[in-house]
Amino acid sequence: MVVGAIAVPGALSEPRDDVRESYLSLQEPYVNAHDVSGQTVTLSLDSRLEHRGGTAENVTVETRAIDAETGLVETTERQSLGEVSGDRDVPFTTNLTVERSGGYRIETRVFANERRQTGHRGSVSNLGALTPESARSSIGFHDFGNADIPLEAISYRILSVEDNRTRLEVTTYLSNTGDDPTGGLDLRLRARQADSNVIADESTVRIGEIRPSRTETVTTTLTVPDGYDYWLDGILSVDGVIVATESSVADLDPEETLTEDETQRDIGFESDDFAEQERTDGQGVEETEGASGPGFTAAAAVVALLVATGIRRYT
Repeated sequence: MVVGAIAVPGALSEPRDDVRESYLSLQEPYVNAHDVSGQTVTLSLDSRLEHRGGTAENVTVETRAIDAETGLVETTERQSLGEVSGDRDVPFTTNLTVERSGGYRIETRVFANERRQTGHRGSVSNLGALTPESARSSIGFHDFGNADIPLEAISYRILSVEDNRTRLEVTTYLSNTGDDPTGGLDLRLRARQADSNVIADESTVRIGEIRPSRTETVTTTLTVPDGYDYWLDGILSVDGVIVATESSVADLDPEETLTEDETQRDIGFESDDFAEQERTDGQGVEETEGASGPGFTAAAAVVALLVATGIRRYT
């Protein structure tokens, strides 16, 4: 025994640490969405692999995104972590590019020397709600939610009424909620007849630079047939991509009031009233006195004047 111990140094020494069995445990990853486009989104999974015991050799990670509806594998990513030793946590990131719709099951499996050691299963859903980067803007329609009285981001007033046509001055409030000045947007304002959805008139305004935490007032004019109710739609876009929308009511029908929760009904819509008219931008059109009320036409003003005269004559 003495001769054997001398001939083979270390035969009676303690076993080395690197021959101990290794232990791997995968912690739950944090998921972030990056590179959101109109069709795809990249899911970034930040994970940590806990290691204890002896050295784990040839450690690889396989991550799959499986369509939650069809069960088909959308994409698979494999990455090598090499040799892992010591009692420590090993951070790593996995990127999966999938379609920006529906939801996915995310399955991660960890192998050491091609033998499965640990894994994790999770899910993501409602990816279609993610806003594409091209459609992101710090400028949007102002929110009057904290006001003591109900206010709309789109308002109007009647400038004139002539030949059964009402000229509206439409005002929109846009706010920059970001940290940097932003501009170069297009604001499209349109008057949409409430019962038919026919566009009676529309106008597009170019928006200049708006400073951070500031609100810009944008005004344009729209001319519509009198005696109808309208939705005043605001569509904000950047390079042809819609980034925000807003809508408010314009009541020009004296016999009914349009509300957001109201169902549509037939009020005798006449399509001829909405035939395209040549816009003059108000040149040569004088403001009609007493036309501040919804649906108050010039003919109604004459009738009211005659009635008032008759009352004074016979009283």
